[in-house]
Amino acid sequence: MTAAPMPGAHGAPGAAVDGVPRQAWVMLAVATVGFAINFWAWALVSPLGGFYTDALGLSALEKSLLVAVPVIVGSLGRIPVGALTDRFGARTMFPLLSALTIVPVLFIGYVASDSYALMLLGGFVLGLGGTTFAVGVPLVNAWFPPAKRGMALGIFGAGMGGTAISAFTTVSLRRSVGLEFPFTLVAVLLAVYAVVSWLLLRDAPGRPAPAGGSFLQRTWDTFRLPVTLQLSFLYAVGFGGFVAFSVYLPTYLRDAFALDANDAALRTAGFVVLAVIMRPVGGTLSDRFHPLPVLTTCFAVVTLFAAISALEQPLAPLGTIAFLAMAAALGAASGAVFALVAIAAPAGKVGAVTGIVGAAGGLGGFAPPLVMGAIYGWMGNYQAGLWLLAITAAVAACYTAWGMRVSDSPTSAA
Repeated sequence: MTAAPMPGAHGAPGAAVDGVPRQAWVMLAVATVGFAINFWAWALVSPLGGFYTDALGLSALEKSLLVAVPVIVGSLGRIPVGALTDRFGARTMFPLLSALTIVPVLFIGYVASDSYALMLLGGFVLGLGGTTFAVGVPLVNAWFPPAKRGMALGIFGAGMGGTAISAFTTVSLRRSVGLEFPFTLVAVLLAVYAVVSWLLLRDAPGRPAPAGGSFLQRTWDTFRLPVTLQLSFLYAVGFGGFVAFSVYLPTYLRDAFALDANDAALRTAGFVVLAVIMRPVGGTLSDRFHPLPVLTTCFAVVTLFAAISALEQPLAPLGTIAFLAMAAALGAASGAVFALVAIAAPAGKVGAVTGIVGAAGGLGGFAPPLVMGAIYGWMGNYQAGLWLLAITAAVAACYTAWGMRVSDSPTSAA
């Protein structure tokens, strides 16, 4: 199976940089910025979890559900969004989703903040921002040659740093300007990006069209591919672990170490920033060494340091070292999984595979906060939850090392 013709190879505009058309780098930059803004929107509720808990009188489980609910649509929504991106292209889908995400952002900021039921409803729809991942991956994948896709997809994936922006700014903006301001700011940025992306984004020439059949049939055919399920498991552990920590770490740090909301948010932002930095590192290492050994190493690191954290070490210094090591490993693993997607996804199905794999990653981040909240409410500590993470990462490491069988040839991807 051959790769789609690369733009610029036959006179497309833009000189090549490192063997990649200049326009490809522009598309990567625009997509990464859009992903970051939409992820910023997607993560607006989590840093305010403590505020909403006090204001609405929530239990530990209710608080966990509130911060985890945006993940549902942001995860499951990637399945249809990925398939629609294969059909209509990122140039249409990115501006559309960015514009639609404005609605739940303003709803939560101005309407829902005094009602738990309305907050759950707004958070559910806010998940639209998380679906943009399934738009950017096929866009970037089609613009870059096989030897550069791991690196390019890792750079795009660094847009998940939007969660770090949210963690750094949301609490302080609420305190200094007011509860509505962070939501207003993000809504304005989404509106600006929707216009800019419509003007600048272009789908790659020669982008493979999806095969015939209905949307449901194409999605089912993609789901039945063995590689889809394999990659979904690995991404559920790698990216799911990142999502779980990014939404629940502020609560964990407050409960386990009695940190105030701002300190917990800043430490969470540090966790997210390191994971974001390591995502393109994971992709680049995968281009050089193949994704499988990179993933095996990452999951082994998570296993070790999750076990150390489960022993309830003091936050300074060993506890902090453990969480930063897990951040680095989870970020690199997320980049390596999509380097593997670039190798294994069939032509014309990159968006559909991305949608399903991305959904698995998001859902992998949905369950742990609920489990952690339930465990804390029952046991008064988080040890059992961290042991579960260590066991899950160990299973993923063993499966990657001995269960995965993927061709070394990157030309099997579109």
